[in-house]
Amino acid sequence: MPARPPPPARSGPLWRFMSAYFDRFVRRHLNALRVARWGAPPAGDRRGPLVIYANHPAWWDAATLIVAAARLFPERESFAPIDAAMLEKYGIFRKLGAFPVDLDSSRGAAQFLSAARAILARPDRVLWITAQGRFADVRVRPLGLKPGVARLAEIAPEATFLPLAVEYAFWDERGAEAFLAFGAPLPAADLLALPRPERLARLEAALTATLDRLSADVIARDAARFETLLAGRRGVGGIYDGWRRLAAALTGRRFEPGHRDDGPGQETRTR
Repeated sequence: MPARPPPPARSGPLWRFMSAYFDRFVRRHLNALRVARWGAPPAGDRRGPLVIYANHPAWWDAATLIVAAARLFPERESFAPIDAAMLEKYGIFRKLGAFPVDLDSSRGAAQFLSAARAILARPDRVLWITAQGRFADVRVRPLGLKPGVARLAEIAPEATFLPLAVEYAFWDERGAEAFLAFGAPLPAADLLALPRPERLARLEAALTATLDRLSADVIARDAARFETLLAGRRGVGGIYDGWRRLAAALTGRRFEPGHRDDGPGQETRTR
């Protein structure tokens, strides 16, 4: 048997530093990162490696998923494939658990599966995949997941697959809102009972259903349907908010920087 390749390089101290950096970055530039109350990650038994596969709607996904990994799965080591050309530009991500995949050559699938095999060999790891392999609007159907995600059940039969829906929208504040929702877990053993094409279709159907349900909540614009994982800076800022703050002080009112109160559901989850 050939020796199993080592997993991609990952620096624990650098991960902690950069996850804190992205935490502040998201707070500064987005109004909130919210998780659907029905779509929180399962709180039950998490033995075995995890494969979290998501849609890929925006540039923000890298920052959003790093914050989600640090806050929702702090006990696990996180890894993710990144297009090799992009990783050349953002080399620091190599030390955060990213590994290159050449999307424009036949070697890409072999690269991906080799690295994934090494990562998923340990039960305390999670592999995050933007499974569309490209930026795509949340309304695009079918999602068109890359077939490599269906192969992972064969190399990690003890793994659990979690669909993750990601969406962004503007509500009532200057900054955008980021939304997440996890679907029901899919054991790799159940997926292995299906032929590869049906396995891929099962994974895509689960993610599509999760994304459709999340989109309905986003359209409803009801913050009470979400738990706020991270709250950003509210208000317009600058001279305008300075004048409002002064006016509130002169009239004895409490200054509220936001356009309106979110009411219940604005509580922030901390870990």
